[in-house]
Amino acid sequence: MNQTIAIASDHAGFEYKAILNAHLESKGIQVQDFGTYSTEPVDYPDFVGPAAEAVAKDPNTLGIIIGGSGNEEIVANRLRGICCAVVWSDQTARLSKEHGNCNMIAIGQRLLSQEKAISIVDAWLSADFKGGRHQKRIDKIDIK
Repeated sequence: MNQTIAIASDHAGFEYKAILNAHLESKGIQVQDFGTYSTEPVDYPDFVGPAAEAVAKDPNTLGIIIGGSGNEEIVANRLRGICCAVVWSDQTARLSKEHGNCNMIAIGQRLLSQEKAISIVDAWLSADFKGGRHQKRIDKIDIK
């Protein structure tokens, strides 16, 4: 797999970001870590924004956001070219890619176990966009 993942967190997602970094790298996936780099309180737009910009600029880059709730995705979804879903199960992760062609996902560290977060990321990465009727719907959403 010749994939790059841009990853970012706030202080509430720092622990899982480190775990997901190691997991992704163990699978041979290149990771661009946009921070934060500790549990010291920070403003999540300062980290999520640059990660989302990297994804928007490169179609070969996907992105993962880890915060306390996952609602930090609002920053990413403000950028043209980004479709980020808050996911909480393998199924929501898979469907975000299969039906929504999401190039980013957001995970809430306070809501999931470490094992579930890893499983969600793996489910999302293994899914493929199904196109067809789903593309027709996406075309109705995208602002030209």
